[in-house]
Amino acid sequence: MKMTVDVISDVICPWCYIGKRRLEKAIAAADEQVSVRWHPFQLNPTMPREGISREEYRTRKFGSWKRSRELDANVSTVGESEGIHFAFDNMERTPNTVDAHRLIWLANEHDCQNAIVEALFRAYFTEGQDIGNRQTLINVVAEAGLDQQAAEGMLESDEGMDVIVIAREMSKRHSVDSVPFFIINDTITLSGAQDSEMFISAFRQVQL
Repeated sequence: MKMTVDVISDVICPWCYIGKRRLEKAIAAADEQVSVRWHPFQLNPTMPREGISREEYRTRKFGSWKRSRELDANVSTVGESEGIHFAFDNMERTPNTVDAHRLIWLANEHDCQNAIVEALFRAYFTEGQDIGNRQTLINVVAEAGLDQQAAEGMLESDEGMDVIVIAREMSKRHSVDSVPFFIINDTITLSGAQDSEMFISAFRQVQL
């Protein structure tokens, strides 16, 4: 039985990156073929196009830069256990993610969505790149296998903007207020970066 996992996430959510790793472990252990589709969720829908200083954003969100660094340290520890080396100290800006999500949608049209999602996570979280910058985005996705001319053409147009709206409605239907959020065969939902065993259990339930 073929299974589909719809993942609602944002590329600036570290738990979404961790959740991706754990889902991949479960898929590797699954007996059946599992396909994954990625859907946008904007953690900061009012973020300026150019983004803002990460220190400013995180201080405003968590009350102090010290508290933000404590949270980063906790995430880094979990990330290391999943093979992700978060480089929070190298991240200078919190970006607007609209263009990144549009490119993820385009990547699905070109059958390279998972590779592009991985590349964007890696660029932001382990390389400290500003994935709100359009040229940076183009460089990242082109290196990961997305046609560069297609990416440039889309970003110069309004193509893909409707995907943000459609995904927002999808999130409302499932009462999603945090990410990552996983929908397995339109039947079972899991919220948060669940352990791989939880995904395996959900796959088995779908197969019953």
